[in-house]
Amino acid sequence: MQRVVIIGGGAIGSAIAYFILADRAFRGEVTVIERDPSYARASSALSASSIRQQFSTAINIEIGRFGIGFLREAGERLTVDGDAPDIGLTEPGYLFLASHAGASVLERSHGLQRALGVDVALLEPRELRSRFHWLATDGIALGSLGLSGEGWFDGYGLLQAFRRKARSLGARYLDASAAGFTTSRHRVTGVVLADGATLDCDVAVNAAGPWAAAVARWLGIDLPVRARRRCVFVFNCPTPVVPCPLVVDPSGVWFRPEGRGYICGVSPDPGSDPDDAPLDVDHTLFDEVIWPALAARVPAFEALRQTSAWAGYYEFNTFDQNGIVGFHPEWGNFALANGFSGHGIQQSPAVGRGIAELVVHGGYRTLDLSPLGFGRIAAGRPLTELAVV
Repeated sequence: MQRVVIIGGGAIGSAIAYFILADRAFRGEVTVIERDPSYARASSALSASSIRQQFSTAINIEIGRFGIGFLREAGERLTVDGDAPDIGLTEPGYLFLASHAGASVLERSHGLQRALGVDVALLEPRELRSRFHWLATDGIALGSLGLSGEGWFDGYGLLQAFRRKARSLGARYLDASAAGFTTSRHRVTGVVLADGATLDCDVAVNAAGPWAAAVARWLGIDLPVRARRRCVFVFNCPTPVVPCPLVVDPSGVWFRPEGRGYICGVSPDPGSDPDDAPLDVDHTLFDEVIWPALAARVPAFEALRQTSAWAGYYEFNTFDQNGIVGFHPEWGNFALANGFSGHGIQQSPAVGRGIAELVVHGGYRTLDLSPLGFGRIAAGRPLTELAVV
């Protein structure tokens, strides 16, 4: 019997638990340690919860393709006792806008996306204005629009659906904090809890989100994952902006509809993006960076009114902003599922399935996630993703 202990019960950890237990070949037990069962600070709960296929690397595109397929079937797959979750998936697409300087990158990514079957169109300014009459195209050379398979959903709802389904399959969730490991011959033999108890295990999984580096450090592993604050702002506009996909401006500012209003954000300048910043909203970011960009790109937004805001953490991979997935090369029964840099909630289905395949079958059976392995970190070979929002 295989004993699996997962540190972190957010969307990634709960997806792993679900996929392991849903595999008929698995014989064993799964325990999930979650120190904050309210999920008040969980990245899964505080995410903008969007999904796309418009990436510049094949592995991220394929992860997105599986993810959207899973989300479309989530109600059926994650039903418990006849109760099907509704994660509110909607697919208005992503619209990436590029200046003349960025047009060549958009074109190269478009070629790869089309080769992998992504339903995406490159649009010139005239075509953009025809589709989106509210959009100002000053300084825009090209736009890349996802025609299907991209949008947003209820991330907290997905997290709870994974958790509920995993528990229905036998997963045990502990309201506890992990504090260390017991080891023997370069294998993890147990997870030590803050109260001194030890959970014996055959496989340990690090799904600790923004705090993953601290967990890895217990084994002497330098994991380049840090907690980076990201702020999301909510606003209303008296003039309807329809139809509206999720728009990513060349400035890095993004916005999309949410209910009767809109949400928006931007990644801070690298010089103003410290580790472990308190989860207080940086309102100057909206006043000085976001609002001017919104008003310039959408004239109707000159009359917007900000109504609320929140802050959450990216589990930011400082090495190359891509996920780190798979067993560690030196600790053969210690699996990593970390560093998704804002893409974790949308990549949770594919990562959950991938880690489950490693645990149950000893290797990937469907989508090969080995490009995301820790080996690239150790070798200093970044997997560069050009479409990081």
